[in-house]
Amino acid sequence: MLIPMEAMLTFFMASVVLALAPGPDNIFVLTQAAMHGKASGLLVTLGLCTGLIVHTTAVALGVAVIFQTSVVAFSVLKMAGACYLLYLAWQAFRTSATTISTGQAHGLGFGRLYRRGIIMNVTNPKVSIFFLAFLPQFADPVRGSLTSQIILLGVIFIVATVLIFGGIALLAGALGEWLNRSHRAQMVLHKVAGMVFVALALKLVTTRQ
Repeated sequence: MLIPMEAMLTFFMASVVLALAPGPDNIFVLTQAAMHGKASGLLVTLGLCTGLIVHTTAVALGVAVIFQTSVVAFSVLKMAGACYLLYLAWQAFRTSATTISTGQAHGLGFGRLYRRGIIMNVTNPKVSIFFLAFLPQFADPVRGSLTSQIILLGVIFIVATVLIFGGIALLAGALGEWLNRSHRAQMVLHKVAGMVFVALALKLVTTRQ
């Protein structure tokens, strides 16, 4: 075993606490599930976790260092992420009241929802930098390949994220289904989601290395 079980359990618990802490990703899951239903929130969660695979790989291969050392790379990626969030805000503001459509979620295909999660996560350079600082703390060269240890830690973090974000998606989806019985509540929900996306975009734009 590359990493002792007790160390993996400690890392898992730390990952659970971090996943529970309010942040752009779990807020994104909450808003998507509330607007489009439980299935949509779960699909977005899977997309976000796919993005975590990208960040884990970047750390394992040393690519994440680029975002820590290059102002240009960091700025380009965060601006792309902010633009995408503003695009989602624009969509939320212009959405008319509809009822939750099981399966297609307001006309949004499953693939599109999944891609939303990926784009949201991958275009946030702070995630790569966070992984670069967090994962190596639980790796030890004495145990063998650091790359293998980083990948294993990334998998554990993803499992914790799926559990927590999945729970958020189910709860927010249930609340959203109740709210969507009223067209007025739907419109308010979409406007609130739009403002949340704008706030997340501004937060990302003002983020520094």
